Amino acid sequence: MKKKNWNLILGTVITSIMLLLIVVGFFFTPYDSQQMNIDLKLASPSLAHPLGCDHFGRDILSRVMEGAGTTFFVAIGTVLLGCVIGIIMGAVTGYFGGILDEILMRLNDALFAFPSILLALVFISLFGSGKYNVILALGIAFVPSFARIVRSEFLRCKSLDYVRAARLAGASHLRIMFVHILPNILPVLLSSLMIGFNNAVLAEASMSYLGIGVQPPDSSLGMMLSEAQTYLFRAPWYVLAPGVAIVLLILGFALLAESINKKK
Repeated sequence: MKKKNWNLILGTVITSIMLLLIVVGFFFTPYDSQQMNIDLKLASPSLAHPLGCDHFGRDILSRVMEGAGTTFFVAIGTVLLGCVIGIIMGAVTGYFGGILDEILMRLNDALFAFPSILLALVFISLFGSGKYNVILALGIAFVPSFARIVRSEFLRCKSLDYVRAARLAGASHLRIMFVHILPNILPVLLSSLMIGFNNAVLAEASMSYLGIGVQPPDSSLGMMLSEAQTYLFRAPWYVLAPGVAIVLLILGFALLAESINKKK
């Protein structure tokens, strides 16, 4: 009898709940997330407002649904941008090697030497804030980690028998790289994508918390935390709602990544 993979089960449940909340939030929220009602300022949770209201009388549940969608959008955009560029760089350097490998990997090492959040802050200071600039900034900062992972896997795989057989069959370099090798490193890449997603969520939340990430009228979970910190003791539900949403978003994907690592 197989032992149940509780990480996979719990991760799937948490991730499904959060994704459902995000998808629904794209089309419907209980209230207009920007609608203010001063009479409901810091109102406690009730049937009408299950998570209470913020300092402008806005419904917190609606803002969490919208903010989680923005945070998810930024994180997915960041990971996809970093992953695509990282795969191309890692595949080329790992497969061909030589002087191209030396040049690109030294550039990669230079970027990797700086914390991703620091590189993103430099980019934002030059080009301004906003969710699309955050995606571009964090995506570029995430390239080195994906490039390293893909390069190491290509170095391991390019001398294996199935790659040699593909060469003898006359397959082109591009076909060998992206049809033969790339599908065989997907488990490692998928785990890295989930870890990268978690890092992107934290990076976006941190930048929005500091006021240099997503800007109004867009909302994000990090921005909500920044707004709520002043009211921590007067209205603790105001802080808990976006905080718990961030934790669950990260926890679900972390558990899924752990379950994938165990299967490898």
